[in-house]
Amino acid sequence: MIAIKPGSFCKGPALAMILLAGSCNGGDDKIFPERKTITESVYTSVTIQPDSLYQAYASVMGLLEKNLVEEGDSVQKGQPLLQIINQAPKLNAQNAALNLQLARENFSGNNAVLKSLMDEIEAARLTRRNDSINYHRQKKLWEQQIGSQVEFDNRKLAYELSTNRLQLLQNQYERSKTELANKLAQAENNYKSATINTGDFTVKSEINGTVYALFKEPGEIVSTMEPIAAIGSTDHFLIEMLVDEVDIVKLQPGQRTLITLDAYGPRVFEATLSKIYPKKDERTQTFKVEALFVAPPNKLYPGLAGEGNIIIAKKEDALTIPKSYITGGNKVQTAEGTVEVTLGLQSLEYAEVLSGLDAGTPIQKPKE
Repeated sequence: MIAIKPGSFCKGPALAMILLAGSCNGGDDKIFPERKTITESVYTSVTIQPDSLYQAYASVMGLLEKNLVEEGDSVQKGQPLLQIINQAPKLNAQNAALNLQLARENFSGNNAVLKSLMDEIEAARLTRRNDSINYHRQKKLWEQQIGSQVEFDNRKLAYELSTNRLQLLQNQYERSKTELANKLAQAENNYKSATINTGDFTVKSEINGTVYALFKEPGEIVSTMEPIAAIGSTDHFLIEMLVDEVDIVKLQPGQRTLITLDAYGPRVFEATLSKIYPKKDERTQTFKVEALFVAPPNKLYPGLAGEGNIIIAKKEDALTIPKSYITGGNKVQTAEGTVEVTLGLQSLEYAEVLSGLDAGTPIQKPKE
């Protein structure tokens, strides 16, 4: 048995090695602040999405007759994506075409309405001419005191009536012609509208890109309230990230972003923050931001998930301490007691000390 003399505890080198020298400081875990480069970043979740991604909707209701493309197909702007069937617009278009044809015939001048009026005008013009001749002849005779007053008045009245009738028929012709012209214009508008409605049953792509999703199968009902396809860019992808509201004020476009994708393991990709959406998602209490790859991987697919860190500040030769040694937000334990410090940049593990502590003062880890 080894006897330990009083006062010799923790003095022998061999015994100090055996006891790990921990008993000399009462078992406290002490460290000194150290100078290092510290980087502060904002953590985000990551989802990959194609640029210009949009959901296509039908502007009319009906049944999906057939999909004209498949998921994964490349499409051009204006290319038909799918065909919807509905007999009502086709019938309306046919009726509109018939009404337009009738309106054109009515307005051409060879129809019964205008031709009949024109015939009446010609007859009225001949009658007025004849009444005019008789009236002026009778007037000359009456000026020579030949004939009777009654005969003169009858000739005059007949002339006036034929003049009025001719004027009425001419007015009626012009009015009918105007009405028929308006009906023709309305028929043309109705036909154009019916043709457009018929065309709406073919949904077309709005961009050059790729078909990423088709949400309906042939035979299913298509409404104007549900998306029927998702179209987006083929080669350009965005990094969508969700940022907690406590961190959003620290961000600005142009900040460097480092991301990892589950599909690519530990490989780190560099990106640049490009857009900050101003509206908060009340359900998740987050803001959506976007970043662009500096050098994207060779293959990307919509929905790829991962994690990201948006770098908001970096400082070299900063006096740092582990965050696990900080209590109460800004306090550390020293041999002289609790000391308040002023903190600067903070990473996931370390915090910068701006004041209240120097590199030569050891600090103790708080007891759990």
